[in-house]
Amino acid sequence: MELAALIPLGVKTSIVLTTLGVGLSATPREAASLFRDPGRLLRSLAAMMVIVPLFAIIVARALELEPAVKIALAALSVSPVPPLWPKKVRWASGEESSTIGLLVATGFLSIIIVPIAIQAFEAIFSISLQVSAGSIAAIAFATVICPTAVGIVLHRFAPRVATRLARPTTLLATTLLVVSALPILFKMWDAMTSLIGDGTLLTMIAFVLVGLIAGHVLGGPTQEERSVLALASASRHPGIALAIASQSFPHEKLVLPALGLYLIVSGIAALPYLKWSRTQVEREHRPMMALR
Repeated sequence: MELAALIPLGVKTSIVLTTLGVGLSATPREAASLFRDPGRLLRSLAAMMVIVPLFAIIVARALELEPAVKIALAALSVSPVPPLWPKKVRWASGEESSTIGLLVATGFLSIIIVPIAIQAFEAIFSISLQVSAGSIAAIAFATVICPTAVGIVLHRFAPRVATRLARPTTLLATTLLVVSALPILFKMWDAMTSLIGDGTLLTMIAFVLVGLIAGHVLGGPTQEERSVLALASASRHPGIALAIASQSFPHEKLVLPALGLYLIVSGIAALPYLKWSRTQVEREHRPMMALR
């Protein structure tokens, strides 16, 4: 197998291993937690699937950006949370149950919500987005639902084995992602930098900030819950976004570089919130520690 084929395979495998690692540390109750709390589920969907897509629509209509940038932002805005998002949440707050609950809920609901959102975009912009619900479902099942379910089942019936496997699985996923992603970024670097200008960079930063603010405001009473939804709203599944964009606009060669640029920008733009959130969580827990 050629290197060009091995690199995408490495990225996909790292994503699957990441969600498997999350499942290995989770219980069925945690996985279903958001479905048992309708209010919180609706707030999560409002932040991720209403506010952020509305911002993408406003940007697409108001600004003269490269078509690839508009396509990338629109596709990202209706995609569920990415499989690599749990790592950010752990670093920011250490919250586990909310993370697994939101990951599972958005993974399942994306099968219904994403096709509806695509129809809305088609009506608003009078375009045809040639992407099937089946392709969206396949990506969600392969990268989120199935590996998470396997991990949860193993945790349920062999908790010691699952606990031992969780950390090495996550470490392997991270290593594989770095090794696989660096050549892709290096190859696309010139194409990504060609998109910087005409407000593209500021628009992507604003896209991240809107997601962070919406998720933080609607997240819940504790900083842990707020940070989970904030980071979920600002981070999206690149695989589903790429499927929407590439199937609908196969001749638009700059969409993949635009998605790559967004992933870099979103990672950097979210860093101040990550650090601030971690400080806030530590402050909230300090009085509780003092009482023990």
